[in-house]
Amino acid sequence: MHRLYQQWHSAALGRPMELLVFGHAGPRCLVFPTSQGRFYDYEDFGMVAALAAELESGALQLICLDSIDDESWFNNSAGTDTRMQRHDQYEQYILTEVLPFVQATNQHDQLITTGCSFGATHAALFALRHPDRVNRLVGLSGLYDVRQLFPHYTDAVYFHNPVDFLPNLTDAERLAQIRQLEIILAIGADDELTWSNYSLSQILWDKDIWHALRIWHGWAHEWAYWQHMITLYIHGHA
Repeated sequence: MHRLYQQWHSAALGRPMELLVFGHAGPRCLVFPTSQGRFYDYEDFGMVAALAAELESGALQLICLDSIDDESWFNNSAGTDTRMQRHDQYEQYILTEVLPFVQATNQHDQLITTGCSFGATHAALFALRHPDRVNRLVGLSGLYDVRQLFPHYTDAVYFHNPVDFLPNLTDAERLAQIRQLEIILAIGADDELTWSNYSLSQILWDKDIWHALRIWHGWAHEWAYWQHMITLYIHGHA
């Protein structure tokens, strides 16, 4: 299996950033790590191995991103707006540095975003804020209402919270782009985040955005479940 480690000094973030690429061809898949996780976690916890057949055959390519969650979402020493501004810089790093880097070696026109737990939050937020760049979203055990992470509610939270900004979205072009996304959300019935999946699902239906919400038996919030989920959903609705 093709495996490539890359590190460079990010202009958008003003700091070094690392990532791992697995696979040589196929749809490009941005993998966001769990909360405050690292770019190597997807490999260390068996997710890459679960997708080995697709990666070796050229049916899929993974770009495993690093996080800066401790500088943004979970930086409780900073103000809410400062934290979200830092996240916006992270988005710019992906848009202006990561995607051009991957495109230079793999010209496949399909881009997937995925992640587990808070990685799914990242994946959904990126896809819904940039639907012109993404074709499929696979969110596993994600949180889609981030208000609980902040002591103060501001406009910055609103624009980074899917259950807030989606109901009020009226831009016809942006809605059409979101409706073209393949959206798969999977979570355990007993997961403490399940309520936010139901909330997002209802909002999507209210906006005539087709998607799949898959509720698994039990808690299902661990790597063994996510390994099974990703093999079922990475290539579309199952």
